[in-house]
Amino acid sequence: MQVGNYPFTTIEPNYGITLYPTPCPCAKYGKMELCAPRYGRCKDGTRFIPVKMLDVAGLVPGASEGKGLGNQFLDDLRQAHVLLHVVDVSGTTNEKGEETVGYDPVNDVEWLRQEIHSWIFNNMWRKWSNIVRRHTATKAVAAHTLQAQLSGYGTRLPQVMQALDTMGVKEPAAMETWDKARVEELVWVFIDVRFPTILVLNKVDMPASDQNIARICKRYPDAKMVPTSALAECFLRKMKAQEYIDYTEGSEYFYTKEDEDVDPQVAERLKPPDDRIVGRLERIRDLVLFRYGGTGVQLAVKTAVEIKGMLPVYHVKNLNSMSCDKGGGSIFRDCYLIAPGTTVRELAGQIHPDMEKHFLYAEGPNGMRMGEDEVITEHNNIIKFTTAVADSSSSSGGGGGATSSSAATAKDKDKK
Repeated sequence: MQVGNYPFTTIEPNYGITLYPTPCPCAKYGKMELCAPRYGRCKDGTRFIPVKMLDVAGLVPGASEGKGLGNQFLDDLRQAHVLLHVVDVSGTTNEKGEETVGYDPVNDVEWLRQEIHSWIFNNMWRKWSNIVRRHTATKAVAAHTLQAQLSGYGTRLPQVMQALDTMGVKEPAAMETWDKARVEELVWVFIDVRFPTILVLNKVDMPASDQNIARICKRYPDAKMVPTSALAECFLRKMKAQEYIDYTEGSEYFYTKEDEDVDPQVAERLKPPDDRIVGRLERIRDLVLFRYGGTGVQLAVKTAVEIKGMLPVYHVKNLNSMSCDKGGGSIFRDCYLIAPGTTVRELAGQIHPDMEKHFLYAEGPNGMRMGEDEVITEHNNIIKFTTAVADSSSSSGGGGGATSSSAATAKDKDKK
């Protein structure tokens, strides 16, 4: 991955995996020592679930007209569930990505939204007369008509319905009466639903950052924001890897060998840092961790997952041991992130098509059977499935039913 302080350092998208922290049920069920995630990890009762991220080419004003790498950025956008808009609040990078001094980053937030709006609106408005004509001729429902037009942006029907509900549109919707302003309103609302955005205010430890953050907060009081210092996070992780500090991602603390409250066993393996390292660590502690409660990097990931209401769900084969294999091991091995409103039967299909095809019933954490249309919540997110056909990793039951095994851990997508 290429890194540099100049425009369009990123040309091709960089794919990566980050980790979303959430409480693991192993703590509640006394299985912390046995918890064995297939993907990610579990530490002291906190589950770190893999989440896919995509670092894309930077956007410049006029991107919707093809300037810069705008077309590529907007095309990459289709894959995203959430946008992480990284804003340089130090004022040392302008709207073109060029190094400067005293730049006001306030407008960066609005022109990004404007470019996305122009991209979607222009595509739709060009065809609007044909869309309306077909809608009227077929007497279709507005949500179905619009979903067909917006499907290229990775849009599902419930998202279109939510946007229309926000606008107060009732059926039958007289789309033939909608003027340009009404369609523009539709696109603004659609963007909020389809591409929720988190402002990642980076370089918070620079001299001009406080002033710029205050202006952004005043201008966009309802926006989701996370103050961050990516450089501080990188340095702390480097120091941890070199065994100068004990540090957990997202924590507001780190410990050196000389700290009084460091765990004695941890202190034994840590190396004493030199004066240069101590100086940088103290600066991070004062300007970032103490003031903001962390570097913000892990919080940005957590906020991105939770803004979509994603829910972790655990598929097990035995509700007594919480094991995921017939040998009684692999405790809480398989964890999935699912969209809000996902039903039991839908989850079965997401785990494996055969599981949904041969579905018999499911049981929740209390051992009671769950209806196939029952919505999964944080109160019933430990599930055992029983199917009509045994798979290769299952033992057949007396009635021919067998508990299926899961195929892979689902990963949520984020993008900045």
